[in-house]
Amino acid sequence: MLAACLIVVAAYLIGSVSFAVVVSKAFGLPDPHEYGSGNPGATNVLRTGNKPAALLTLVGDGIKGFIVVLATRAFAPLVDAPDWIVPVAAVAVFVGHLYPIYHRFSGGKGVATAAGIVFALNWPLGLALTVIWLTIGFGFKISSLAALITATLLPLGTFYLFGNTLVSWAMLLIAALIFWRHRTNIRQLFAGKERMIGR
Repeated sequence: MLAACLIVVAAYLIGSVSFAVVVSKAFGLPDPHEYGSGNPGATNVLRTGNKPAALLTLVGDGIKGFIVVLATRAFAPLVDAPDWIVPVAAVAVFVGHLYPIYHRFSGGKGVATAAGIVFALNWPLGLALTVIWLTIGFGFKISSLAALITATLLPLGTFYLFGNTLVSWAMLLIAALIFWRHRTNIRQLFAGKERMIGR
């Protein structure tokens, strides 16, 4: 049980690393909390016009979710961790991104980190959801709309693939948290005032 608790804590701490903040500092850009939407994520970093920085933010936030799930899967059997450790670690790294201890609990909206988690769980599902996000995101030029539609499809995909398991319920929780973090965007979408990608 101690090993399982340590895995969950480590997952949260890894998730708390905000690549939007780290990359922005490396590129000499403003703190992403202080412009645009105020969200430390790739879409907001893109508003600086620095595409490499936005791409690195996207990749970094995705990789941390991917690595945590993959490492937990590999390490759990070695320490006899319980079956619930993988889905709980997935939620922990995601929550770390949303509420990072290193950045006064002011984190991103979790789309890239969720994508990394899904790729680690089932890469074909991750690829399918990524294609859907790209199609909607660049078709309508609205990142939040793409995120919300993809988040809706995420638990449907996992329940179809994994059935009524803790993994599927964890993905449902992650999808619900994505909706919660996008609550302002939802209001702006209905009001026709949502920001477009790159603006």
